Amino acid sequence: MRILLNTNILIDYLTEREPFFPAAYQIILGCKNKRYDGIVAAHSIVDMFFILRKYFTNAERRRMLLAFFEILTVETIDEEKLRLALKNEPFTDFEGCLQVECAKSTQADYIITRNEKDYALSEVPILSPEQFIEYLHDDDSEQG
Repeated sequence: MRILLNTNILIDYLTEREPFFPAAYQIILGCKNKRYDGIVAAHSIVDMFFILRKYFTNAERRRMLLAFFEILTVETIDEEKLRLALKNEPFTDFEGCLQVECAKSTQADYIITRNEKDYALSEVPILSPEQFIEYLHDDDSEQG
C-alpha cells in the first residue's frame, strides 16, 4: 500500500502537536517499519522548513527533514503537475491539488490528511489519520 502524507500530518509528528501526535506517530512508525510506503510531496518539505522555524533552529529543521528522506519517498513537483493543478479550476485549494497530482503520479492508494474538506474533488481517496489507523486495524483483524 502507498500513502501520501499531507504536510499537516508531518508537522503534527515533528512538533508532537496534541491531540494529533499519537496518530501521526503511528503512521510515521508504519512507514519506518515498511508496513506501507509513505510518500511526501516535495513542496511539503519546503513548506515545513518555513513553518517549523517557529519551533526549531535552522540546523534542527535540516536534520529533521533530512531524516524523512530515510523513510519516505519524496515526489517531485514538475511542470506537468503544476500545469494540471493550475488547469483544475474546480479544485480551489491549489496546494491540495498539487498533493493530489503527486499522489496520482506515485499511484498512492490514499492521501492522509486532517483537511479532508479541502480534498472534496480528489481523485485519490482521502482518509484522516484516525480513519487510516482504523482501516489498518480492520485489515489486520480480517487477516488474523
